[in-house]
Amino acid sequence: MARYIGPKTKIARRFKDPIFGPDKSYEKRQTPPGQHGGSRRRTKLTEYAIQLFEKQKAKYTYGVLERQFFKTFELAVRKKGITGENLLKFLEARLDNTVYRMGMAQTRSQGRQLVSHGHINVNGKLVNIPSYQLKPGDIVSIREKSKSLEVINNSVVASNPKKFNWINVEPKALSGTFMAYPERDQIPENIKEQLIVELYSK
Repeated sequence: MARYIGPKTKIARRFKDPIFGPDKSYEKRQTPPGQHGGSRRRTKLTEYAIQLFEKQKAKYTYGVLERQFFKTFELAVRKKGITGENLLKFLEARLDNTVYRMGMAQTRSQGRQLVSHGHINVNGKLVNIPSYQLKPGDIVSIREKSKSLEVINNSVVASNPKKFNWINVEPKALSGTFMAYPERDQIPENIKEQLIVELYSK
């Protein structure tokens, strides 16, 4: 199962955004990566480079590699509505992302690990595919055998204040319901999805 396992702070510095979550190293040093950081004069980026930059940012944010990202884009194209917004909605509906949004994991990569290690049920049945697409009404819960895991309980405590309108979470039961696909203004990620659509439309 392919996933990015390289240095995360370096990537966050490239995008000037802590896309992987709270990062003390990023807070200390927010200049672009490289020997000269932000001191060297940089040439103006081309339109293609700007669009590619935005796509890479979205891929790293949601922990998706190119092949799977493009498949998600194709789903967004076929669905009625604005393609860019549909793309983000499908990325938000991924099981690993929803586990993270529910507060059962402190990062998306941790949510992905919980899913792939068999700690998550969807509608009462074990699902170990991080990219599994949830539908409105689906109930996501921690398996009974996994409810005592320290990593899950610590995450619930740490993320207690966070709430998202499209997910109804029951912290005590360690479960939540994916109520609906989120609207664009509800998604907090700073991603310019229209640039991604323009890139794939060339």
